[in-house]
Amino acid sequence: MMPEDVADACRILNDIIAAGGTTAHEIPFSEALFAESYLTGVDKICCHVALDDQGAVAGFQWLGTHDALPEDCADVATFTRRNPPLRGAGRSLFQETSKTAAALGFKAINATIRADNAPGLGYYGKMGFEDYSVDYGRPLRDGTPVNRISKRFDLGKGNAC
Repeated sequence: MMPEDVADACRILNDIIAAGGTTAHEIPFSEALFAESYLTGVDKICCHVALDDQGAVAGFQWLGTHDALPEDCADVATFTRRNPPLRGAGRSLFQETSKTAAALGFKAINATIRADNAPGLGYYGKMGFEDYSVDYGRPLRDGTPVNRISKRFDLGKGNAC
C-alpha cells in the first residue's frame, strides 16, 4: 500500500464497518488513523492492494505481528470492496501476502474472524486456513457476545500459531 491508496482503502474498510457483521472493527477510521494502522504501524509487515481496471483500490490485505502470537506466526486481515466487487481480489492478495510471509521466514499465518462472518470464514477456508482456536463470547460494543475463530495457514515450515 502506498500513501495515495489510503483514501480508497479507508473508504472500503469504513463501508464494511457500516454494513456490520463482518469485521471486528466497529468504529469508522479517519484517514490518519487508517494510515497509522495499515500503512505506517510498527506492527505492519506488509500491506498489499488489489487494483481494478481503472487503477482504483478494490481491496487490501495487511500482514503484521501480534503480541498474542509467537514470533514466527504473522497475523492477517483482508478487506475487499463490496460494490462493485472485484472477482479474485482476495485470492490474488493472499498469493502475494503468503509469498512475502514465507520469504521473511514465517512458519504460519493467523486469521481471527468473527464467528458470524460467514463470507470471511469461507474465504480463509478456501485459501487453505484451518481452525485451531476459538475465543468464546467476545463482546461487541453493544455487549452482544460473538465468538472469534482463529484459523492458521501453514507455510510448510511447521505450525507456529
